[in-house]
Amino acid sequence: MEPVSTEPVSTEHVTAFRRFNRYFTRRIGALDDHYLGQDRPLGEARLLFEISESGAGVSLRELRSRLGLDAGYLSRMAKALEAQGMVRIAVHPDDNRLRMVELTRAGHVELKEQQRRANALVAHLLGGLTDRQRADLTEAMTTTRRLLRLAAITVDLVDGASEDAQACLDAYAADIDDRFPEGFDTSDLVRPEEVSGDTGAFFVAYEEDRPVGCGALRRLEDGVGEIRHVWVHPDARRLGLARRILDALEREGRRRAFDVVRLDTHAVLTEAQAMYRACGYREIPAYVDHVYAHHWFEKRLRD
Repeated sequence: MEPVSTEPVSTEHVTAFRRFNRYFTRRIGALDDHYLGQDRPLGEARLLFEISESGAGVSLRELRSRLGLDAGYLSRMAKALEAQGMVRIAVHPDDNRLRMVELTRAGHVELKEQQRRANALVAHLLGGLTDRQRADLTEAMTTTRRLLRLAAITVDLVDGASEDAQACLDAYAADIDDRFPEGFDTSDLVRPEEVSGDTGAFFVAYEEDRPVGCGALRRLEDGVGEIRHVWVHPDARRLGLARRILDALEREGRRRAFDVVRLDTHAVLTEAQAMYRACGYREIPAYVDHVYAHHWFEKRLRD
């Protein structure tokens, strides 16, 4: 596994990223107050789309969280769309603290036209490329989105008894209960005191403040740590996040002066076995009698 770089980001990388941003935003018309030739900027056009994705209605609070927008800025955009007859804003019937927003009939018509124009713009952009070049561009954009998502995710040390830690463990347990032929007994989960303070550590991965993964490290004996419950939410898989979590656990093991870390895994978790081998773990004889273990691995952290 290639660990997360500890070197400062180079000026070359920063410059290339910003150059691409400037080109792309200009090319798709993001700088135009009349995005796609309609009577609104990109921000309002995007807000129409996000409201439509929520079906019957969505709270401004949820939209603010989803889009990462300032509350005042979002409120002004919503009111502008309301004044244009594109949306309706009302108080939630069961919670007067929430303001709900939904598209009007005119809003649905406007969004349909917006989608048509957006598709036409993209088709025009791709029209000058060969089939192979279009495929290459699509692959490059998929990779770019994956890496940008991964870059934005943080892996943070949290208390093992925290709400987020326990929520991740609950999700982990439900996930593997579906996958293990014999099911899974939650009594096998690590206890908060095993993965907090001097005895261990618990990491949670966050994407836009939402927990999307976790991993635990606990002390087995002097110089030996054990990794448990490396898990990634289905929505965040295939990003490389499991390796990021594993890297954080290994760095924590080094900080705690562990010479080696060990782990075990179930026979059905073939993707986990492949990842551990690719990350430098070697298979060893059983080091513990664990009902869900079929393969045991270890990795030296210090020579």
